[in-house]
Amino acid sequence: MRCKHMGALILLLVAGLLLVAGCTTTPSPTPTTPGVTSTIATGTPVPTAAPAALIVFSGAGLKGAMDEVGEAFTNKTGIPVQYNYAGAGTLISQMNLTRKGDVFVSGSTVEYRNAMNQSLVGPYRMVAYHVPVIAVVKGNPKTITNLTDFARPGLKIALGDVDATAIGKAGAKIFKRLNITAAVEKNVVTRAPTINEVVVYMNTGQADAALLTLDQIDEKTMDAVPIPVKQNEILVVPVGVTTFSENTEAAQEFVEFVASSEGKSFFAAQGFPTFPNATYAGVT
Repeated sequence: MRCKHMGALILLLVAGLLLVAGCTTTPSPTPTTPGVTSTIATGTPVPTAAPAALIVFSGAGLKGAMDEVGEAFTNKTGIPVQYNYAGAGTLISQMNLTRKGDVFVSGSTVEYRNAMNQSLVGPYRMVAYHVPVIAVVKGNPKTITNLTDFARPGLKIALGDVDATAIGKAGAKIFKRLNITAAVEKNVVTRAPTINEVVVYMNTGQADAALLTLDQIDEKTMDAVPIPVKQNEILVVPVGVTTFSENTEAAQEFVEFVASSEGKSFFAAQGFPTFPNATYAGVT
């Protein structure tokens, strides 16, 4: 009798264990869409990976506009943007060294084509114009009226570096055409690696005049003397995708945004004439 009772008890225990096992299930994984937060059976949010940030090599003189472009692009697409600001020559050296990054935007097509010749970037879109002007101390106390005045003895002139900046190269071409290169060089107090540093020289009174672009004129501290278009070296701001980008689809989306009406509006707000413009027709 005792064996029969024991057998019945064991059967009851086994039946109970099977019942418990049958009531316990493991939820199957829920498919997720990139960039969308998913939930599991418990209701706990499971964040998915955020989009990779785009790395943009940008001329330092474009910072005001490009910061605003990046913020608007991120708000619109959810894709973060990280900038590396420097003179175009420095940026090209960095791209050659690292082979990392997604987009290049420079102060002129001359610099961009230099990068193209080194197989660093692909085709470009044109966005805005960098228009060189003579920057003078507010009120123009030295009475500087044209570029030949840069050769006047005793003036302090601030210029961009010829090898590192688009404005430095533009100035060198203009002075050569006017045959005043040597005389101007005697008055140069700085050859700055970025146009922003030329602005600092003017804002702090370390120079009487400088060659800047229209968008860099601070009306509180400087006046701008225009340079005739035929004498000037107008620059065009280009933007394109690097040849080594690992996120080409998002990079191209960023390029198209910069070159769109919305993207150009941020340049216009910073004082850039936007591309195209009848005044500068034929400038590429």
